[in-house]
Amino acid sequence: MKFSKLRQLLVVSAIGLGVATLFSGCQLVTIDYVFVSTSASTITGSKNTCPNGEIETYAVDSQSGAIRRAQPQVCSGGTTPTALAISPGYGHLYVANQVDKNIVHFEAAANGVLTKKDSVSFSTTPVAMAVSPDGNTLYAVSGTSSATLSAFPLSSGAVGSAASQISLTIPGYASDSVVPTGVAVLADGKAVFVSAYDLSAYNPGGVTTSTASPGWLFAFTTGSGGALTPAPGSPYNAGVKPSAVTSDPTNRYVYVTDFASNQLIGYGIYTNYTLNFLQNGPYRTGGQPTSVSIDPRGKFMYVSNSLDSSVTAYVIDLTTGTPSTAVNSTGSQTNSTDTQPVSVGVDPALGRYVYTANFLGNSISGFRLDPTAGTLKQTQATPYPTGVHPTAVVLAPHGNHSVQSITP
Repeated sequence: MKFSKLRQLLVVSAIGLGVATLFSGCQLVTIDYVFVSTSASTITGSKNTCPNGEIETYAVDSQSGAIRRAQPQVCSGGTTPTALAISPGYGHLYVANQVDKNIVHFEAAANGVLTKKDSVSFSTTPVAMAVSPDGNTLYAVSGTSSATLSAFPLSSGAVGSAASQISLTIPGYASDSVVPTGVAVLADGKAVFVSAYDLSAYNPGGVTTSTASPGWLFAFTTGSGGALTPAPGSPYNAGVKPSAVTSDPTNRYVYVTDFASNQLIGYGIYTNYTLNFLQNGPYRTGGQPTSVSIDPRGKFMYVSNSLDSSVTAYVIDLTTGTPSTAVNSTGSQTNSTDTQPVSVGVDPALGRYVYTANFLGNSISGFRLDPTAGTLKQTQATPYPTGVHPTAVVLAPHGNHSVQSITP
């Protein structure tokens, strides 16, 4: 009788252990948080507390790359948020609101909770932002017909008054209307790059009044107190309608997407932060590229194509900076997203996943990154629904995961 009870106890214990092991094996482990700005919530009626714009927080599963809602959405602090930037330590998130012409600072906790802190206002619409590697300066470009680059000091994430501002004009065409589209800071913090186009020279469906080249890339060196000095030779030609700009983690290359010409333009960085075109460029993209991101190791680059609803993957030659299209094992160069991706980001914790914000799809698309080939494969259950018209996406590693930053 005692033996029988003992055997039953052992059986029950074994079953319990098996169930516990099963649940442990299926446990979701968060490696990153995905922050997405949307123009409105999918929630309707009186429960919709953010009718004009919100920031949504999702958690990335380490095994599948699938995302799930991690925290309740928060209001963006204005109407129609259009751009996001995150501090190097991932403790501060900045949101640019188009209609209210402001940038709002949120503190980002280790569990993904966002808390609104302070804001700064503009006379014109803020378009794009970037934070310096030391976390002490926020660079923002603003304007819809006159472009301005501003440098704001940061103190524990709080945004101070502009330390310096500089107008972006085309040499020989000072009266032309210039529209900024993107800003990037070098990993060493010593230079800032701004993509922009000349609206007086490129105005589809409208009147052009200038013979200037339409696309431009401005380069500035940085100094103490937020000082900005144009680099020798700046600005540089940048196709027809540059839409985004990024730099690699080794401070050697800069890349610009050209929305109008369906191409990627590469530059080498030389003495005094002067630029020269990379060999064999420009490089083909999909239709109407809108955003570009480089993985934390500096090996791969990803471009979102709004017209094709796709992501183009590239392998970067670390010696020359030349990007070559990464082809999937099926022979396909196309990585389909939901409708109209406008922003792309790579997860910093493992450098394993890529996500796009899809404006017309009201969703996020996810991909698994092959760490050897740079190719992409869709994650489980992608795309993931978001609020209305997502405009930007940034990622932060979960507190207990290191950042994949490897200098080639």
